[in-house]
Amino acid sequence: MTAMAPTRAPARAPERRRATVDWRLRFAFLSLIWGFSFLLIKVGTEAYAPFQVTFGRLLFGTLVLAAVMAVKRERLPRGARTWGHLAVAALLLNALPFSLFAYSELTIPSTLAGICNATSPLWGMALSLVALSEDRPTRVRVAGLGLGFLGVLTVLGAWQGFSGLDARGTAMALLASLSYPIGWIYVRRTLAGSAHSHLSLTGAQLLLATAQLAFITPLFTTLPSSFPILPLLAIIALGALGTGVAMLVQYGLVSEIGPTTAQMVTYFIPVIATAAGVALLGESLTWSTPVGATIVLAGAALTQARPRT
Repeated sequence: MTAMAPTRAPARAPERRRATVDWRLRFAFLSLIWGFSFLLIKVGTEAYAPFQVTFGRLLFGTLVLAAVMAVKRERLPRGARTWGHLAVAALLLNALPFSLFAYSELTIPSTLAGICNATSPLWGMALSLVALSEDRPTRVRVAGLGLGFLGVLTVLGAWQGFSGLDARGTAMALLASLSYPIGWIYVRRTLAGSAHSHLSLTGAQLLLATAQLAFITPLFTTLPSSFPILPLLAIIALGALGTGVAMLVQYGLVSEIGPTTAQMVTYFIPVIATAAGVALLGESLTWSTPVGATIVLAGAALTQARPRT
C-alpha cells in the first residue's frame, strides 16, 4: 500500500550493503503484503471498529520498527521542530488514510478500496504541479492525469449514474488516497535533507501516529466485549507485516534500485487486492472494475514519466 512514503534521506550518500535476498523477490513480497492489506482491513472491521483496526495496525507496526531500531541502536530524532513536522506527516501519511480506508471498507468491497489506492499517483501529479515548482507539466503527464481519472469513472460506473455505489465509502477511500501525496509534499518541503536516518524518522512518525490513534480511539469507540481471533490476527498481520516489515522492505528497495523502480509496486497492489477480494472474500467483480483499473494504472504510469534529457 502506498501507505507510506519514505521520509527524505540525509544528504549524504547511503552506504550500500550486499542484499542477501534478490530485490525481485523482495519486490514481489512487498506487492503481496500491500495487496493483501485491503483484505486484512476488511476482515479486521468485521469484529472491530475502524479506529481500533487502525490503532492496532499502527501499534504492531511501531513495535516492529522499535525492535529493529533497538537491534541497530538507532535513536529517535531530536528537536521540537523535527517532531512537529513528523506529527503532521504521521497524520497525513498514516493516521488519517489508514482510518479512512478502514471506515470505507465498512460499506465498499476491498477490491474497490485497493483500486482507489492506485489513484495516489494521479492526485500526486496534480498537486505537485501546483505545490512543487520543479515539477513541470508535460503533454504526456497531463494526458496520463486525464486518462487516469477516466479510469476512475469507469471503475465507478459513471455511465450508469454510479448505480449501486456507496458514495460515502468510495469518497473516504479516494480521500485516503489523496492524503498520501499531500503528506509526501509536506515531508518533501519540511524534512528533506534531514540528518536523521530513514529508520529513525519513520520510527518516530509511526510512534506519533500510534499516539494520535491512542487518543482518538477511546473517544469514538468502546472496548470490545470479546476479541475474535481471526480479525485480531488480521490486524496483527496488517500492522506487523503490512506496516512495519513492509516499510523496512520498501526502504531497502529504494536504497538498492532507486525510487522510480521501487515505486512500480504501486501498480501491482490493485491487481493483488482485486484477486484476493474475489478469491478469498467472494466479492463480486463486473467488467468495468478490471477495465477501469487498467486504465487507472496506465494513466498513473504516464504521470510518472519524466522528459528525456
